[in-house]
Amino acid sequence: MAAPKVAVVGAGVVGLSTALCIVETCPSCSVTVLSDQFSPNTTSDVAAGMLIPHTYPGTPIHVQQQWFKETFTYLFAISNSAEASEAGIHLVSGWQVFKNTPKEELPFWSDVVLGFRPMSKAELQKFPQHQFGQAFTTLKCDCPPYLLWLEKRLKATGVQICTRKVADLWELHSEYNVVVNCAGIGAQQLVGDEELFPVRGQVLKVHAPWVKNFIRDGDGLTYIYPGIHRVTLGGTREKENWSLSPDPGTTKDIFDRCCSLEPSLRGAQDIKVKVGLRPSRQSVRLEREVLSQGGVKLPVVHNYGHGAGGFSVHRGTAKEAARLVGECIAALQGSSSRAKL
Repeated sequence: MAAPKVAVVGAGVVGLSTALCIVETCPSCSVTVLSDQFSPNTTSDVAAGMLIPHTYPGTPIHVQQQWFKETFTYLFAISNSAEASEAGIHLVSGWQVFKNTPKEELPFWSDVVLGFRPMSKAELQKFPQHQFGQAFTTLKCDCPPYLLWLEKRLKATGVQICTRKVADLWELHSEYNVVVNCAGIGAQQLVGDEELFPVRGQVLKVHAPWVKNFIRDGDGLTYIYPGIHRVTLGGTREKENWSLSPDPGTTKDIFDRCCSLEPSLRGAQDIKVKVGLRPSRQSVRLEREVLSQGGVKLPVVHNYGHGAGGFSVHRGTAKEAARLVGECIAALQGSSSRAKL
């Protein structure tokens, strides 16, 4: 068969990374990214981009560990390259603090991040409300530059990037051999996934260049993540809330919570408020499916539902999705060669 045509629907961090992995594993493919929104207007642009995984109850831990390890290894290599600044990736050290000692003192990702250890008594004095903490170094991804870097990489490999609203995956069957669904929260409408729900996140992006270390409350709600140019302060996790309008009361609450962890933030300047809808479900949907109508078949690979943990596992899930695309193409090539017989 001629070069297989693959469409990737969605241009957040998952869609762009998946397109890149497909090109890397299947160079003979012709890949097109289709989306009605690109950076700076994606959910990924709002994300803090810290590599601290959250746990998916419906996905085996060893699988999540593998996804995180692959993502960390990939971004760590970029952070050690001349492209680190353009891609917006850098190492950042800091603390995760708890009011009470957690059941799990060693999270599943503790041996992937660098230098993971319990905090000393002297360090904990900085956080009088907290009695236990973990210190480690991880990677921080400044999301808008990273998305633009991924787009640039894709264009350099000949991937087509098109603005297009896809209302139904089936509308692509006459143009593409395989379709990859990386539509994020849009998958709820696109494929009718009722297990998918939004978790609204509101964050502040502030100018506070003296803040060099991240601080995260163990409950995951309050966090301070220094980026290259701005510090992200968060946050909220509001299930089933579809509102993209910033809430002034929430802004004040986030600011006050972050200042209680890092009082110097009272001097932060130029506060910008961002809202995103995390595409959440019990487990990431990462699987093959074949749609068929009237004897015509369309192989689909789904890769969405990453919730708050998308940046931490995006490369690992993209590699797996690319492997599934390879399986779809092998099946198509097998059936086309049988047809010739």
